[in-house]
Amino acid sequence: MIKKFVMLLGGMFFTVAVYAAASQLRPGHPDTYTVRKGDTLWAISSRFLSKPWLWPEIWQANPQVRNPHLIYPGDVLNLSLDGTGATHVGLEPRVREEGEPITAIPLGEVRTFLKEMRVMNSDEVEQSPYVVGFEESRLRGTPGAKIYARDLDSAQPGQRWAIVRPTQRFRQHAGDGHTPDELTRPGQGSFVADELDSDVSMTASPWHEDSRHDTHYWGKGSDRGTEVTVIGTAEVVAHNNDVTTLVGVDSTREIRKGDRLMPVDDKPYDPYFYPHAPKSMPADPRVIAFTDARNTVGAHQVVAISAGSAQGVDNGTTFTVMAQGDRISDDVSGNSDIRGSQRTVQLPDEFAGHLMVFRTFENVSYALLMDATRPVHRGDRLVLPE
Repeated sequence: MIKKFVMLLGGMFFTVAVYAAASQLRPGHPDTYTVRKGDTLWAISSRFLSKPWLWPEIWQANPQVRNPHLIYPGDVLNLSLDGTGATHVGLEPRVREEGEPITAIPLGEVRTFLKEMRVMNSDEVEQSPYVVGFEESRLRGTPGAKIYARDLDSAQPGQRWAIVRPTQRFRQHAGDGHTPDELTRPGQGSFVADELDSDVSMTASPWHEDSRHDTHYWGKGSDRGTEVTVIGTAEVVAHNNDVTTLVGVDSTREIRKGDRLMPVDDKPYDPYFYPHAPKSMPADPRVIAFTDARNTVGAHQVVAISAGSAQGVDNGTTFTVMAQGDRISDDVSGNSDIRGSQRTVQLPDEFAGHLMVFRTFENVSYALLMDATRPVHRGDRLVLPE
Protein backbone atom coordinates (compact mmCIF):
# COMPACT_ATOMS: atom_id res chain seq x y z
CA MET A 1 0.00 0.00 0.00
CA ILE A 2 2.83 2.36 0.97
CA LYS A 3 4.67 1.56 -2.25
CA LYS A 4 1.59 2.36 -4.32
CA PHE A 5 1.13 5.63 -2.41
CA VAL A 6 4.74 6.65 -3.02
CA MET A 7 4.42 5.83 -6.73
CA LEU A 8 1.20 7.84 -6.91
CA LEU A 9 2.79 10.78 -5.09
CA GLY A 10 5.83 10.65 -7.38
CA GLY A 11 3.55 10.65 -10.41
CA MET A 12 1.73 13.71 -9.06
CA PHE A 13 5.01 15.62 -8.64
CA PHE A 14 6.08 14.59 -12.15
CA THR A 15 2.78 15.83 -13.59
CA VAL A 16 3.05 19.16 -11.77
CA ALA A 17 6.64 19.64 -12.94
CA VAL A 18 5.75 18.81 -16.55
CA TYR A 19 2.82 21.21 -16.38
CA ALA A 20 5.22 23.89 -15.09
CA ALA A 21 7.50 23.18 -18.02
CA ALA A 22 4.67 23.65 -20.48
CA SER A 23 3.60 26.90 -18.85
CA GLN A 24 7.11 28.41 -18.82
CA LEU A 25 8.18 27.73 -22.42
CA ARG A 26 8.08 30.82 -24.60
CA PRO A 27 5.66 30.79 -27.56
CA GLY A 28 7.22 29.84 -30.89
CA HIS A 29 10.05 27.75 -29.42
CA PRO A 30 11.71 25.25 -31.79
CA ASP A 31 11.33 21.49 -31.36
CA THR A 32 15.04 21.05 -30.55
CA TYR A 33 18.13 23.11 -29.89
CA THR A 34 21.73 21.92 -30.13
CA VAL A 35 24.06 23.45 -27.56
CA ARG A 36 26.98 25.33 -29.13
CA LYS A 37 30.39 26.37 -27.88
CA GLY A 38 30.08 29.84 -26.37
CA ASP A 39 26.52 29.29 -25.10
CA THR A 40 25.71 29.95 -21.46
CA LEU A 41 22.98 28.43 -19.34
CA TRP A 42 21.33 31.82 -18.83
CA ALA A 43 21.36 32.67 -22.54
CA ILE A 44 19.78 29.33 -23.51
CA SER A 45 17.26 29.45 -20.67
CA SER A 46 16.18 33.04 -21.35
CA ARG A 47 15.79 32.24 -25.04
CA PHE A 48 13.28 29.45 -24.47
CA LEU A 49 11.87 30.01 -20.95
CA SER A 50 9.94 32.97 -19.61
CA LYS A 51 11.61 32.38 -16.21
CA PRO A 52 15.20 31.27 -16.88
CA TRP A 53 15.95 30.51 -13.22
CA LEU A 54 13.41 27.64 -13.29
CA TRP A 55 15.31 25.52 -15.82
CA PRO A 56 16.63 22.90 -13.32
CA GLU A 57 13.13 22.19 -12.03
CA ILE A 58 11.83 21.83 -15.59
CA TRP A 59 14.62 19.51 -16.69
CA GLN A 60 14.30 17.42 -13.55
CA ALA A 61 10.77 16.55 -14.67
CA ASN A 62 12.40 14.31 -17.27
CA PRO A 63 13.65 11.03 -15.75
CA GLN A 64 16.15 10.48 -18.57
CA VAL A 65 18.22 13.47 -17.42
CA ARG A 66 21.03 12.20 -15.19
CA ASN A 67 22.50 15.59 -14.24
CA PRO A 68 20.36 18.58 -15.21
CA HIS A 69 22.96 20.96 -13.75
CA LEU A 70 25.50 20.35 -16.51
CA ILE A 71 25.05 20.52 -20.27
CA TYR A 72 27.71 20.31 -22.97
CA PRO A 73 28.23 21.55 -26.53
CA GLY A 74 26.63 18.93 -28.74
CA ASP A 75 23.76 18.21 -26.31
CA VAL A 76 20.37 18.30 -28.02
CA LEU A 77 17.62 19.94 -25.99
CA ASN A 78 14.20 18.55 -26.87
CA LEU A 79 11.53 21.27 -26.63
CA SER A 80 8.71 19.45 -28.41
CA LEU A 81 5.34 18.09 -27.23
CA ASP A 82 4.83 14.35 -26.91
CA GLY A 83 1.65 12.46 -27.65
CA THR A 84 0.06 13.24 -24.28
CA GLY A 85 0.52 16.98 -24.65
CA ALA A 86 3.24 17.18 -22.00
CA THR A 87 6.33 19.24 -22.68
CA HIS A 88 9.74 17.59 -22.34
CA VAL A 89 12.93 19.55 -21.96
CA GLY A 90 15.71 16.99 -21.76
CA LEU A 91 18.93 15.63 -23.17
CA GLU A 92 18.83 13.29 -26.13
CA PRO A 93 21.70 10.86 -26.91
CA ARG A 94 24.49 12.83 -28.58
CA VAL A 95 28.20 13.00 -29.31
CA ARG A 96 29.86 15.70 -27.21
CA GLU A 97 31.95 18.20 -29.12
CA GLU A 98 33.78 19.56 -26.07
CA GLY A 99 35.03 18.03 -22.85
CA GLU A 100 33.83 20.84 -20.56
CA PRO A 101 30.23 21.82 -19.76
CA ILE A 102 29.03 25.31 -20.58
CA THR A 103 29.01 27.90 -17.81
CA ALA A 104 26.03 29.75 -16.36
CA ILE A 105 27.33 33.20 -17.34
CA PRO A 106 30.15 34.46 -19.61
CA LEU A 107 33.08 34.18 -17.19
CA GLY A 108 35.21 36.50 -19.30
CA GLU A 109 33.01 39.42 -18.22
CA VAL A 110 33.62 38.78 -14.51
CA ARG A 111 37.09 37.26 -14.49
CA THR A 112 38.59 40.14 -12.48
CA PHE A 113 36.11 39.51 -9.68
CA LEU A 114 36.71 35.76 -9.78
CA LYS A 115 40.51 35.81 -9.70
CA GLU A 116 41.62 39.14 -8.28
CA MET A 117 39.04 40.19 -5.70
CA ARG A 118 37.88 38.86 -2.34
CA VAL A 119 35.70 40.08 0.52
CA MET A 120 37.16 39.05 3.86
CA ASN A 121 36.56 39.55 7.57
CA SER A 122 37.90 43.03 8.34
CA ASP A 123 39.73 41.88 11.48
CA GLU A 124 41.43 39.16 9.44
CA VAL A 125 42.63 41.75 6.94
CA GLU A 126 43.92 44.10 9.64
CA GLN A 127 45.79 41.28 11.40
CA SER A 128 47.33 39.81 8.25
CA PRO A 129 51.07 40.08 7.40
CA TYR A 130 52.02 43.32 5.66
CA VAL A 131 54.72 44.87 3.47
CA VAL A 132 57.02 47.04 5.57
CA GLY A 133 59.67 48.08 3.03
CA PHE A 134 61.78 47.37 -0.05
CA GLU A 135 65.44 46.84 -0.90
CA GLU A 136 67.69 49.88 -1.21
CA SER A 137 65.02 52.00 0.53
CA ARG A 138 62.87 52.08 -2.58
CA LEU A 139 59.40 53.58 -2.28
CA ARG A 140 57.68 50.92 -4.38
CA GLY A 141 58.16 47.24 -5.12
CA THR A 142 58.28 45.61 -8.55
CA PRO A 143 58.74 42.06 -9.89
CA GLY A 144 62.28 40.82 -9.30
CA ALA A 145 62.96 43.21 -6.42
CA LYS A 146 63.17 42.25 -2.75
CA ILE A 147 60.18 42.93 -0.52
CA TYR A 148 60.29 42.95 3.28
CA ALA A 149 57.27 41.91 5.34
CA ARG A 150 56.32 41.50 8.98
CA ASP A 151 54.09 38.98 10.81
CA LEU A 152 54.84 36.28 8.23
CA ASP A 153 56.21 33.89 10.86
CA SER A 154 54.84 30.72 9.23
CA ALA A 155 56.53 31.39 5.87
CA GLN A 156 58.93 28.85 4.38
CA PRO A 157 61.55 29.50 1.64
CA GLY A 158 60.03 28.86 -1.78
CA GLN A 159 56.48 29.48 -0.57
CA ARG A 160 54.42 31.93 -2.62
CA TRP A 161 52.04 34.51 -1.17
CA ALA A 162 49.44 36.76 -2.75
CA ILE A 163 49.93 40.49 -2.33
CA VAL A 164 46.56 42.17 -1.78
CA ARG A 165 45.37 45.73 -1.31
CA PRO A 166 42.25 46.66 0.70
CA THR A 167 39.92 48.69 -1.53
CA GLN A 168 36.54 48.94 0.22
CA ARG A 169 35.00 48.29 3.63
CA PHE A 170 31.31 47.45 3.68
CA ARG A 171 29.27 48.56 6.71
CA GLN A 172 25.61 48.20 7.64
CA HIS A 173 23.50 50.66 9.61
CA ALA A 174 20.26 49.88 11.39
CA GLY A 175 18.12 52.61 9.86
CA ASP A 176 17.61 54.27 13.27
CA GLY A 177 17.25 57.81 12.04
CA HIS A 178 20.96 58.66 12.06
CA THR A 179 21.39 58.19 8.31
CA PRO A 180 20.42 60.55 5.48
CA ASP A 181 16.67 60.44 4.73
CA GLU A 182 17.18 59.67 1.04
CA LEU A 183 19.22 56.54 1.82
CA THR A 184 16.91 54.74 4.22
CA ARG A 185 13.29 54.29 5.20
CA PRO A 186 11.98 53.69 8.72
CA GLY A 187 12.82 50.19 9.93
CA GLN A 188 15.23 49.42 7.08
CA GLY A 189 18.99 49.10 7.32
CA SER A 190 21.38 50.97 5.06
CA PHE A 191 24.82 50.22 3.71
CA VAL A 192 27.88 52.30 2.95
CA ALA A 193 31.15 51.38 1.23
CA ASP A 194 34.16 53.27 2.57
CA GLU A 195 36.84 53.72 -0.08
CA LEU A 196 40.16 52.61 1.39
CA ASP A 197 42.38 53.04 -1.66
CA SER A 198 42.03 55.90 -4.16
CA ASP A 199 44.95 54.76 -6.31
CA VAL A 200 43.07 51.90 -7.96
CA SER A 201 41.84 52.50 -11.51
CA MET A 202 38.18 52.33 -12.46
CA THR A 203 38.69 49.17 -14.51
CA ALA A 204 40.48 47.41 -11.69
CA SER A 205 37.46 48.25 -9.60
CA PRO A 206 37.20 49.64 -6.23
CA TRP A 207 33.50 49.97 -5.51
CA HIS A 208 32.84 53.69 -5.83
CA GLU A 209 30.81 55.66 -3.36
CA ASP A 210 27.80 57.74 -4.26
CA SER A 211 28.32 61.34 -3.16
CA ARG A 212 25.46 60.86 -0.68
CA HIS A 213 27.49 58.21 1.16
CA ASP A 214 29.32 60.74 3.30
CA THR A 215 31.04 59.23 6.33
CA HIS A 216 29.95 62.32 8.29
CA TYR A 217 26.47 60.79 8.50
CA TRP A 218 27.39 57.23 9.18
CA GLY A 219 29.58 56.74 12.20
CA LYS A 220 31.10 53.30 12.61
CA GLY A 221 28.24 50.94 11.69
CA SER A 222 28.22 47.16 11.67
CA ASP A 223 31.12 45.70 9.69
CA ARG A 224 30.18 43.42 6.77
CA GLY A 225 33.68 42.75 5.45
CA THR A 226 36.58 44.33 3.60
CA GLU A 227 37.14 43.96 -0.12
CA VAL A 228 40.75 43.29 -1.17
CA THR A 229 42.25 43.16 -4.65
CA VAL A 230 45.08 40.77 -5.52
CA ILE A 231 47.79 42.90 -7.14
CA GLY A 232 50.63 40.38 -7.37
CA THR A 233 52.53 37.43 -5.90
CA ALA A 234 55.84 37.11 -4.11
CA GLU A 235 58.08 34.19 -3.13
CA VAL A 236 59.71 33.78 0.29
CA VAL A 237 63.53 33.90 0.25
CA ALA A 238 64.40 33.97 3.95
CA HIS A 239 63.03 34.72 7.41
CA ASN A 240 65.18 36.54 10.01
CA ASN A 241 63.86 37.55 13.42
CA ASP A 242 60.52 39.25 12.70
CA VAL A 243 61.22 40.26 9.08
CA THR A 244 60.61 38.00 6.07
CA THR A 245 62.40 38.62 2.77
CA LEU A 246 60.46 37.91 -0.44
CA VAL A 247 61.07 38.49 -4.13
CA GLY A 248 58.28 39.89 -6.30
CA VAL A 249 57.15 37.34 -8.89
CA ASP A 250 54.53 39.39 -10.73
CA SER A 251 52.26 42.36 -10.15
CA THR A 252 49.58 44.38 -11.89
CA ARG A 253 50.49 47.56 -9.95
CA GLU A 254 53.39 48.89 -7.99
CA ILE A 255 53.58 47.31 -4.55
CA ARG A 256 53.37 49.75 -1.62
CA LYS A 257 54.07 49.72 2.09
CA GLY A 258 50.99 48.51 3.91
CA ASP A 259 49.90 46.07 1.21
CA ARG A 260 48.88 42.77 2.80
CA LEU A 261 50.08 39.20 2.26
CA MET A 262 47.65 36.29 2.10
CA PRO A 263 47.83 32.65 0.97
CA VAL A 264 47.54 32.12 -2.78
CA ASP A 265 44.06 30.86 -3.66
CA ASP A 266 44.71 28.07 -6.18
CA LYS A 267 40.97 27.50 -6.80
CA PRO A 268 39.39 30.94 -6.36
CA TYR A 269 36.02 30.09 -7.91
CA ASP A 270 33.69 27.40 -9.19
CA PRO A 271 32.98 27.92 -12.91
CA TYR A 272 30.06 25.46 -13.02
CA PHE A 273 26.82 26.39 -11.30
CA TYR A 274 23.27 26.98 -12.44
CA PRO A 275 20.63 29.74 -12.13
CA HIS A 276 18.08 29.15 -9.37
CA ALA A 277 15.75 31.06 -7.11
CA PRO A 278 16.98 31.70 -3.53
CA LYS A 279 16.88 28.55 -1.41
CA SER A 280 15.99 30.81 1.52
CA MET A 281 15.23 34.51 1.22
CA PRO A 282 17.69 36.77 3.08
CA ALA A 283 16.31 39.62 5.17
CA ASP A 284 15.99 42.77 3.06
CA PRO A 285 18.89 42.18 0.59
CA ARG A 286 20.08 45.23 -1.34
CA VAL A 287 22.44 46.36 -4.08
CA ILE A 288 25.18 48.05 -2.07
CA ALA A 289 27.98 48.88 -4.51
CA PHE A 290 29.21 48.55 -8.09
CA THR A 291 32.13 49.31 -10.33
CA ASP A 292 32.80 51.07 -13.65
CA ALA A 293 30.20 53.72 -12.81
CA ARG A 294 29.49 56.40 -10.24
CA ASN A 295 25.72 56.51 -9.92
CA THR A 296 23.97 53.73 -11.86
CA VAL A 297 24.69 50.49 -13.72
CA GLY A 298 22.91 48.47 -16.40
CA ALA A 299 22.86 45.01 -17.94
CA HIS A 300 26.08 42.93 -17.86
CA GLN A 301 27.72 45.00 -15.13
CA VAL A 302 28.85 43.69 -11.74
CA VAL A 303 27.33 44.74 -8.42
CA ALA A 304 27.87 43.81 -4.78
CA ILE A 305 24.83 42.76 -2.74
CA SER A 306 24.29 42.73 1.02
CA ALA A 307 23.91 38.96 1.41
CA GLY A 308 26.34 36.06 1.32
CA SER A 309 26.82 32.49 2.44
CA ALA A 310 25.80 33.35 6.01
CA GLN A 311 22.39 34.38 4.63
CA GLY A 312 21.99 31.24 2.49
CA VAL A 313 23.15 32.75 -0.83
CA ASP A 314 25.25 30.58 -3.16
CA ASN A 315 26.54 30.76 -6.72
CA GLY A 316 23.68 30.90 -9.22
CA THR A 317 21.17 32.49 -6.83
CA THR A 318 18.96 34.76 -8.92
CA PHE A 319 17.08 37.82 -7.67
CA THR A 320 14.73 40.38 -9.17
CA VAL A 321 15.96 43.95 -8.70
CA MET A 322 13.33 46.50 -7.66
CA ALA A 323 14.34 50.13 -8.21
CA GLN A 324 13.42 52.33 -5.27
CA GLY A 325 10.58 54.70 -6.01
CA ASP A 326 11.19 58.43 -5.60
CA ARG A 327 9.78 60.52 -2.78
CA ILE A 328 8.03 63.45 -4.44
CA SER A 329 6.13 66.50 -3.28
CA ASP A 330 2.34 66.34 -3.31
CA ASP A 331 1.77 69.63 -5.11
CA VAL A 332 -1.89 68.88 -5.81
CA SER A 333 -3.16 68.83 -2.23
CA GLY A 334 -1.83 72.30 -1.57
CA ASN A 335 -1.48 71.44 2.10
CA SER A 336 1.48 71.85 4.39
CA ASP A 337 2.13 70.84 7.94
CA ILE A 338 2.65 73.21 10.85
CA ARG A 339 6.35 73.55 10.02
CA GLY A 340 5.51 74.84 6.55
CA SER A 341 7.09 71.95 4.62
CA GLN A 342 5.19 70.36 1.73
CA ARG A 343 3.59 66.98 2.11
CA THR A 344 5.40 64.21 0.25
CA VAL A 345 4.43 60.81 -1.11
CA GLN A 346 6.59 57.71 -1.59
CA LEU A 347 6.18 56.20 -5.06
CA PRO A 348 6.20 52.37 -5.29
CA ASP A 349 9.30 50.39 -6.25
CA GLU A 350 9.53 49.39 -9.91
CA PHE A 351 10.95 46.30 -11.65
CA ALA A 352 14.50 46.99 -12.85
CA GLY A 353 15.90 43.60 -13.95
CA HIS A 354 17.50 40.37 -12.75
CA LEU A 355 20.89 39.60 -11.28
CA MET A 356 22.70 36.30 -10.69
CA VAL A 357 25.28 35.71 -7.95
CA PHE A 358 28.57 34.31 -9.25
CA ARG A 359 30.80 34.58 -6.16
CA THR A 360 29.83 34.50 -2.50
CA PHE A 361 31.57 35.54 0.70
CA GLU A 362 30.26 35.49 4.26
CA ASN A 363 28.07 38.61 4.22
CA VAL A 364 28.59 40.04 0.72
CA SER A 365 28.29 38.57 -2.79
CA TYR A 366 29.23 39.64 -6.30
CA ALA A 367 26.47 39.36 -8.90
CA LEU A 368 26.08 40.07 -12.61
CA LEU A 369 23.10 42.05 -13.86
CA MET A 370 21.66 39.65 -16.45
CA ASP A 371 19.12 42.09 -17.85
CA ALA A 372 17.86 45.54 -16.95
CA THR A 373 14.89 47.64 -18.04
CA ARG A 374 16.04 50.74 -16.17
CA PRO A 375 19.18 51.99 -14.37
CA VAL A 376 20.05 50.17 -11.14
CA HIS A 377 21.11 52.24 -8.11
CA ARG A 378 22.68 51.51 -4.76
CA GLY A 379 19.99 50.64 -2.26
CA ASP A 380 17.72 48.97 -4.81
CA ARG A 381 15.84 46.08 -3.21
CA LEU A 382 16.22 42.40 -4.16
CA VAL A 383 13.16 40.14 -4.14
CA LEU A 384 12.23 36.62 -5.27
CA PRO A 385 12.53 36.29 -9.08
CA GLU A 386 8.88 36.26 -10.10
